[in-house]
Amino acid sequence: MDFEKRAINDTSGFVLLSDYVPSVIQEIRYFSTYNFIGDRIDGYEQPVAIITKEAARALKAVSNEMNVKGLRLKVFDAYRPATAVKHFVLWGIEDLDQRMKPFFYPGLEKTELFEQGYIASKSSHSRGSTVDLTLLDMETGKEIDMGSPFDFFSEKSHPDFKGVTREQYENRMLLQSVMVKHGFTPIDCEWWHFTLNDEPYPDTYFEFPVNSELLKR
Repeated sequence: MDFEKRAINDTSGFVLLSDYVPSVIQEIRYFSTYNFIGDRIDGYEQPVAIITKEAARALKAVSNEMNVKGLRLKVFDAYRPATAVKHFVLWGIEDLDQRMKPFFYPGLEKTELFEQGYIASKSSHSRGSTVDLTLLDMETGKEIDMGSPFDFFSEKSHPDFKGVTREQYENRMLLQSVMVKHGFTPIDCEWWHFTLNDEPYPDTYFEFPVNSELLKR
């Protein structure tokens, strides 16, 4: 048990994404109250993207390619503590509050968020090599149009949803193609979500909080 506890709190394989991708824009939504729950999420002590070294290296390659195209990476979430996932689950089961429903899941009931795969009782984010991101136009300083916002739980956010404009679809496919090229796998219900193929901790769900002071420099 002691060994297992040490393992899920071991930060030695993790880094700050900004150390590898200095140009990254970070809007860590679960540190803020602007998310589908409406409160800061348990385990988010700082608004920073923490990720495994392997995923950071791969994202550096993605960033370099996007920069040539006049684009920057904007990250909403990376490593997510298991305690945060527990917060999601308890909210889904016990909390009657739905004040963020109009903004994030207007067409679904809370139970459907789990049934349709938008929220899971165990998250790949807790293994440290999953990232939620979009692209920002370096000329305008704005996110490029993906047809739906981050964490909008709807069929409209499925990467292959045909109800978006051609430009929006092409923007999604640009992000997906470059991420896949550099070793990430997408999922079928969120255009922003990618996991490193050869993730270093495929069976470990970490619990340490999102706090840069815990990382070994």
